[in-house]
Amino acid sequence: MDVKDAIEQRRAYRALDPVEISDDTVRELASAAQLAPSCFNNQPWRFVFVRDSAQLAKMRGVMSKGNEWAFKASMIIAVFSKKEDDCVIKDREYHQFDTGMAVGLLILRATELGLVAHPIAGFSPKKAREVLGIPDIYQVITLINVGKKGQGLSGLSEGQREAERPERKPFGEFAYIDRFPVQQ
Repeated sequence: MDVKDAIEQRRAYRALDPVEISDDTVRELASAAQLAPSCFNNQPWRFVFVRDSAQLAKMRGVMSKGNEWAFKASMIIAVFSKKEDDCVIKDREYHQFDTGMAVGLLILRATELGLVAHPIAGFSPKKAREVLGIPDIYQVITLINVGKKGQGLSGLSEGQREAERPERKPFGEFAYIDRFPVQQ
């Protein structure tokens, strides 16, 4: 699979089926993230790869209502960083941007490996830090739920079923040439 194929095939499906997550798979995903560019090569991203069934059960208490579909994830990746680990240039803090690029590469590699890697915002960062032992100095940015694309849609709300493959915004709504358009 080439990069274009991975980009086009990547979807944040909620319908997940279990899949074996090996040490090699974890290393493949971490290696993809490791190669991301960052300001002065600071590599501010940090990940906790949660595969243990008991630890996954604890992570259920971290999720917001409506994210019960994530209970079927075979792995949850906690993504975190802190501004002090990356460039701060005047009022620009790069750690979130750089961590986001690492996550993007990790997600594309997961897609290439036949996995769904679905990042979410619906969780308690405080609870995630408690469950995973992440110090308060770090900002937990996202949790990525990993599994195999499910065949059924059971356990999903009607809205979640409809959102399994949402339409993307057209070019002119997010991309501009030469200048941002004048607003009416």
